[in-house]
Amino acid sequence: MENKKREDYIEWETYFMAIALVCAKRSKDPKTQVGACIVNKDKRLVGTGYNGMPDRCSDDMLPWGKGEGLHRDKHLYVCHAEMNAILNRFSADLKGCTIYVTLFPCNNCTQMIIQSGIREVVFLSDEKKNKVEVKASKKLLKMAKVDYRPYCGSLDTIAIKFHADADVDQLASRS
Repeated sequence: MENKKREDYIEWETYFMAIALVCAKRSKDPKTQVGACIVNKDKRLVGTGYNGMPDRCSDDMLPWGKGEGLHRDKHLYVCHAEMNAILNRFSADLKGCTIYVTLFPCNNCTQMIIQSGIREVVFLSDEKKNKVEVKASKKLLKMAKVDYRPYCGSLDTIAIKFHADADVDQLASRS
């Protein structure tokens, strides 16, 4: 038996984006599941969040669509992943932290990111880059000197087994 470390461990960037992706799996939104993970300068997790309805507000009684009006538009009610990660943080101070997000933040979340003292945004998807809210976000981030960049980890996929005696194909058939 050799006395050396394992070579196939994941690097920090992949680890934190994977946490954001797992957080997104908690979202009940049928169209867009977003997750966020906040990390301090010591590479310690200090907050997580996903998009969903506010606490004490039934997600069965509020809309999950994008139609017009109070009874159809989820945007009037849903708390974004970044907001939840900031508000539900495990640490009093977010100054100098990095937030990993699965989708580039909207202008309202960007305002909270800036106000909280977060210094870097790492995003997985910029699919809404042509929306005015995202353009405003990028303008705000530049003005506030908050860095943003795409995820650049080395892995595209991570398989997670919850049962030691089952292979991944067997686990997929259980769902």
